[in-house]
Amino acid sequence: MSRVKGGTVTHARHRKVVKAAKGHYGARSRNFRTATQSVDKAMQYATRDRAVRKRNFRALWIQRINAAVRSVDETLTYSRFINGLNLAGIEVDRKVLADLAVHEPEAFGAIVAQAKAAL
Repeated sequence: MSRVKGGTVTHARHRKVVKAAKGHYGARSRNFRTATQSVDKAMQYATRDRAVRKRNFRALWIQRINAAVRSVDETLTYSRFINGLNLAGIEVDRKVLADLAVHEPEAFGAIVAQAKAAL
Protein backbone atom coordinates (compact mmCIF):
# COMPACT_ATOMS: atom_id res chain seq x y z
CA MET A 1 0.00 0.00 0.00
CA SER A 2 1.28 3.44 -0.83
CA ARG A 3 2.21 6.00 1.80
CA VAL A 4 -0.20 8.88 2.43
CA LYS A 5 1.16 12.14 3.76
CA GLY A 6 -1.30 14.46 5.47
CA GLY A 7 0.75 17.63 5.22
CA THR A 8 -1.73 19.58 3.11
CA VAL A 9 -4.69 18.90 5.36
CA THR A 10 -2.68 19.57 8.53
CA HIS A 11 -1.30 22.80 7.15
CA ALA A 12 -4.80 23.96 6.20
CA ARG A 13 -6.13 23.15 9.68
CA HIS A 14 -3.25 24.98 11.35
CA ARG A 15 -3.66 27.97 9.04
CA LYS A 16 -7.40 28.13 9.85
CA VAL A 17 -6.73 28.23 13.61
CA VAL A 18 -3.89 30.76 13.37
CA LYS A 19 -6.05 32.95 11.12
CA ALA A 20 -8.85 32.84 13.71
CA ALA A 21 -6.30 33.93 16.35
CA LYS A 22 -5.40 37.07 14.41
CA GLY A 23 -5.25 40.01 16.80
CA HIS A 24 -4.46 37.87 19.84
CA TYR A 25 -1.43 38.91 21.88
CA GLY A 26 2.03 37.41 21.42
CA ALA A 27 2.42 33.66 20.89
CA ARG A 28 -1.36 33.24 20.99
CA SER A 29 -1.47 34.51 17.40
CA ARG A 30 1.64 32.67 16.15
CA ASN A 31 2.06 29.22 17.73
CA PHE A 32 -0.51 26.64 16.71
CA ARG A 33 -0.80 24.96 20.10
CA THR A 34 -1.23 28.22 21.99
CA ALA A 35 -3.48 29.65 19.26
CA THR A 36 -5.75 26.60 19.52
CA GLN A 37 -6.26 27.18 23.24
CA SER A 38 -6.80 30.89 22.70
CA VAL A 39 -9.33 30.40 19.90
CA ASP A 40 -11.24 27.75 21.88
CA LYS A 41 -11.54 30.10 24.87
CA ALA A 42 -12.52 33.00 22.58
CA MET A 43 -15.32 30.86 21.12
CA GLN A 44 -16.56 30.08 24.65
CA TYR A 45 -16.60 33.78 25.48
CA ALA A 46 -18.39 34.60 22.21
CA THR A 47 -21.11 32.02 22.88
CA ARG A 48 -21.63 33.17 26.48
CA ASP A 49 -21.55 36.86 25.65
CA ARG A 50 -24.23 36.66 22.97
CA ALA A 51 -26.68 36.14 25.85
CA VAL A 52 -24.94 38.72 28.06
CA ARG A 53 -25.24 41.34 25.30
CA LYS A 54 -29.02 40.98 25.36
CA ARG A 55 -29.03 41.53 29.15
CA ASN A 56 -26.79 44.58 28.86
CA PHE A 57 -28.94 46.22 26.20
CA ARG A 58 -32.13 45.61 28.18
CA ALA A 59 -30.50 47.22 31.25
CA LEU A 60 -29.41 50.19 29.12
CA TRP A 61 -32.92 50.65 27.71
CA ILE A 62 -34.42 50.54 31.20
CA GLN A 63 -31.96 53.18 32.45
CA ARG A 64 -32.74 55.46 29.51
CA ILE A 65 -36.49 55.06 29.95
CA ASN A 66 -36.23 55.73 33.68
CA ALA A 67 -34.20 58.90 33.11
CA ALA A 68 -36.60 60.13 30.43
CA VAL A 69 -39.69 59.39 32.54
CA ARG A 70 -38.24 61.29 35.50
CA SER A 71 -37.33 64.25 33.26
CA VAL A 72 -40.94 64.45 32.04
CA ASP A 73 -42.56 63.91 35.45
CA GLU A 74 -40.50 63.95 38.67
CA THR A 75 -43.02 61.91 40.67
CA LEU A 76 -43.19 59.03 38.19
CA THR A 77 -40.72 56.12 38.37
CA TYR A 78 -39.84 53.48 35.80
CA SER A 79 -41.83 50.71 37.46
CA ARG A 80 -44.96 52.86 37.87
CA PHE A 81 -44.58 54.01 34.24
CA ILE A 82 -44.45 50.40 32.98
CA ASN A 83 -47.46 49.57 35.17
CA GLY A 84 -49.32 52.54 33.66
CA LEU A 85 -48.47 51.35 30.15
CA ASN A 86 -49.89 47.92 30.93
CA LEU A 87 -53.06 49.41 32.43
CA ALA A 88 -53.46 51.70 29.41
CA GLY A 89 -53.04 48.74 27.05
CA ILE A 90 -50.00 50.22 25.32
CA GLU A 91 -47.75 47.44 24.04
CA VAL A 92 -44.43 49.01 23.14
CA ASP A 93 -41.20 47.19 23.95
CA ARG A 94 -38.36 48.76 25.92
CA LYS A 95 -36.08 49.09 22.89
CA VAL A 96 -38.61 51.26 21.06
CA LEU A 97 -39.43 53.24 24.22
CA ALA A 98 -35.74 54.01 24.80
CA ASP A 99 -35.34 55.06 21.16
CA LEU A 100 -38.39 57.33 21.41
CA ALA A 101 -37.07 58.83 24.65
CA VAL A 102 -33.78 59.76 22.96
CA HIS A 103 -34.92 60.78 19.46
CA GLU A 104 -38.61 61.77 19.84
CA PRO A 105 -39.08 63.42 23.26
CA GLU A 106 -42.51 64.86 22.35
CA ALA A 107 -43.92 61.46 21.39
CA PHE A 108 -42.41 59.92 24.52
CA GLY A 109 -44.00 62.68 26.62
CA ALA A 110 -47.39 61.81 25.14
CA ILE A 111 -46.89 58.15 26.04
CA VAL A 112 -45.91 59.14 29.59
CA ALA A 113 -49.07 61.27 29.86
CA GLN A 114 -51.24 58.33 28.76
CA ALA A 115 -49.54 55.97 31.19
CA LYS A 116 -49.96 58.45 34.05
CA ALA A 117 -53.64 58.92 33.18
CA ALA A 118 -54.15 55.14 33.33
CA LEU A 119 -52.74 55.05 36.86
